[in-house]
Formats: sequence, C-alpha cells, structure tokens
Amino acid sequence: MTDEDLLLLKRIVSTPGVLGGKPRIDGTRVGVTHILEALAAGDTPDDIVESLPWLTHDDVRAALLYGAYHTQHPADAAE
Repeated sequence: MTDEDLLLLKRIVSTPGVLGGKPRIDGTRVGVTHILEALAAGDTPDDIVESLPWLTHDDVRAALLYGAYHTQHPADAAE
C-alpha cells in the first residue's frame, strides 16, 4: 500500500452511533457501502460527486480502496 493510499484511507471513519458504526466518509453521513453500491449500479465517480457535492473524487477513491483492502483483509474491517 502506498503513502497516497494510506492518506486516502484516513478519509474513512467508523463512529459508534453514526450510521450504526459502519464505515463512512469523514465529516459526512455517506457510508462506504452507499458509494460502492452506486458504482456497482453504473454510476460514475462524476455522477456521485455531482449528486453528493460535499464529496470529492478522492472520497470516492477512498471508498473503493477501503472496499478493495477489506476484501483482501476481512479481519481488519472491524478496526
């Protein structure tokens, strides 16, 4: 994992009582799952940022990276 990847992952937080403690973009109530499902449904990163203008393209990249990392390291998902 690169230094840039690590910086992107810092955008993802889990807070008890916010979205049930599920991973989300820091400073928002937008869950990683919401972004991944939008991409799976055919939305582009541009579509997501346009519909949720408080997000950035780096937020979308962070969600993708988080999903990819935790697919390979499922035990870390609880952190």
